[in-house]
Formats: sequence, structure tokens, C-alpha cells
Amino acid sequence: MNLKVVVIGQGYVGLPLSVAVAKYGFNVVGIDTDFSKVEQLNHGVSTNEDVASKDLEELIKSRSYRATSSYLEIEDADIIVICVPTPLKKDRSPDLSMLERATKSFSIYLKQGSLIILESTVSPGTTRNFLLPLIEKISGLAREDFYLGFSPERIDPSNKIWRIHNTPKVVSGLTDKALIKIKDFYSKFIDSIIECSSLEVAELSKLLENTFRFINISFVNELSILCTKLGIDVNDVIKTAATKPYGYMPFYPSIGVGGHCIPVDPLYLSNKAREIGAPTRFIDLADQINQETPGYFVGRAEEKIGGLKGKKVLVIGVSYKPNVADVRETPAEALILGLRNKGAEVFWHDDLVKEWNDEKSVALSNVYDLAIIATPHAYLDLTKLGDVPILNTRGSI
Repeated sequence: MNLKVVVIGQGYVGLPLSVAVAKYGFNVVGIDTDFSKVEQLNHGVSTNEDVASKDLEELIKSRSYRATSSYLEIEDADIIVICVPTPLKKDRSPDLSMLERATKSFSIYLKQGSLIILESTVSPGTTRNFLLPLIEKISGLAREDFYLGFSPERIDPSNKIWRIHNTPKVVSGLTDKALIKIKDFYSKFIDSIIECSSLEVAELSKLLENTFRFINISFVNELSILCTKLGIDVNDVIKTAATKPYGYMPFYPSIGVGGHCIPVDPLYLSNKAREIGAPTRFIDLADQINQETPGYFVGRAEEKIGGLKGKKVLVIGVSYKPNVADVRETPAEALILGLRNKGAEVFWHDDLVKEWNDEKSVALSNVYDLAIIATPHAYLDLTKLGDVPILNTRGSI
């Protein structure tokens, strides 16, 4: 296939997308500003749990994929997909700085007739009111000279059932022609395409998906506190409620939410709501509960072993979800900080993460006063803890 696709950002979204597109037969170039990551990828070493190194090696050998840090690749690109992070600032407001830098970098080399698709999560109106004028300004092209659309990523790391090809893909375009081109592109390697009536509908649908999860997870975390006080296992309650075949969806307790979506997207939505004077009380309350949950388990830990000062505590699992190495927005960080503020000597174990915050994972053993299960990876062998007391943040009573 002659078309050249450039995917900007080779992280948890961009790399799996690049591989899926390259497997179909497009000529794919992945751009990333991390030089060490680019070098690894070009040697066939995957930096993502959902991409096998052998698949990467085969695509590199067939010249279907390569990585670079140079935006010169945009000069002859037919399709540009933007998959850069859009995290939160320290004040928990949207941070579009990486999107802005990437857009300025590729727009210099943009050719007439290119298709540009934003997959990064943004507030409604961002593609039309932020991205479009920035592209026009830097490229010198009029909006009629290129095609622009938004298609929110739907990547669930470590999910073995729902992958890129079988997860319905939401698409939208600035114009009808752009929408047709975007639909044609994704339909080549994705089974089901969902067309939206506007860019804003697609942008807001992404925020709704994860805000729904955010609110319900925060609610279940609050319910878990109630169950603990009642001496009831919250997981038994959830399992029983889930036998209802309609009108219910199970969510499970934890020390909070993490990752690149659930703790971030709702705040993009609430920030936009504040801009236009709309209420978001559910989101604000859920965020408060989520922020307070690690502190609740610090208190549980104090109660369990009669105080934390001078005690050796092991936190098990520091990534934001089981069976991945991603530590973005992980609530384990707040848990560890809270324990240390109470005078505990805190260590952590996570063989997937290995190194984090200038610290290294320690082995599971029986030398601790307390072990706290924060993220239960499948590989864990808790028998190595011996008779160490365990606090399970996933629903212990």
C-alpha cells in the first residue's frame, strides 16, 4: 500500500495503533521525542505490554514500520494521527502543552491534502477552536487545504478480548469530506465504525465514557467503607448485585483511580463546564472521594497494627491497574506518601514496574510489620509474606 501514515506519539496509544496500521499494509512511521524509546523500537524491542517484540521485528524487517524523532517525515505523509499525552497540570487543569508542541512541529512540514486525526483526549471544542487555527497559523494552509477530524482512542492496556480491531471506533470530521476519509482509513483495520454528527460529540463522548467509570468507582470505594464498618465483604455484595441481568454494571473497590484516562478525563469535562457556567457536582464529589481514598487506607493500616511510626510497611503493586507497568496517576503514590507522613518505613514490590521515583522494587518476604495490597498483579505469590498481616484495599473487611 502506497499511503504513508505518521503516528505522533509512540506510547500506550500510539504504538499499538502504529502496529495495527502497519499490519494492514500501510507504510507507518512513528514519531516520538524520547530518543531511547525510538532506538529500542527500531531494534524491535517493544516498550508496551500489548505489543509483542516479535511483531515489531517482523514489521521492521518488512519495512512497514520504523520510528524516528524527526518531524521531516511529515513532508510526504498522507495521514497524520496525533496520539500525544494530554495530562493534567499541577493545579489539575488540562495540559495541552504536548499537543501544542507536536502540532507546531508537524504543521511546518504539512503538505496540501493531508488527513490529520487527533486521538488524544481533549475537551469539547478543542479540535475546532484550538487545533485547527494552530495548524492554519503554522502551516500557512487554509482549512480547505487539508482534512481534519477527531477520533478518541479506546485502548485498555492488558485487555486480551477488546483490542484495536474489534473495539468500535468513534470518528468525526470537520467537514463531510474529512469524515469520509477518516471512516475509510479506520475501516480498513477496525471492524465497526461509529460516525458522529460533529467533532464536539466525539470529543464529549470520550469524556462521558470515563467520567461514568470515575463516578461509579468512587461510589463503590465509598460503599466499601460502609461495608467494612458493617463487617460485610463488599465484593460479595457486588457479586450478588451483578446477578441482575439488566440495569446494573459491576464496579470494584480500590485505593483510587489511576492511568491516563479515568482520573484525567472527568477533570477535562468539569473544567469545560466551569468555563461555560454549567454544574458538575457529581464529578467534583467523585474527585473528592477519589483523592481521599488513599488516606482512608492509611488510617486502616494504623488501626490494623496499632500505629505506623517506626513500622516497616510493604505496599504491593504500584502501577495503576493489575498486570501493567503503567504508573501514570497511580493512587499508590498518595498511599505511600501518607504512610511515610505517619512515620512508617515504606517499601514497595512490583516486578512489572521494577524502578519508580528513584526507588527499586523489593522482594516479597516476611520481614514486614504490614503488607498492603494496592494492585493485585496475577503473578503475585503472597505465601512469601509468611505471617505478615495483610490489608487488602480491594475489599478486605
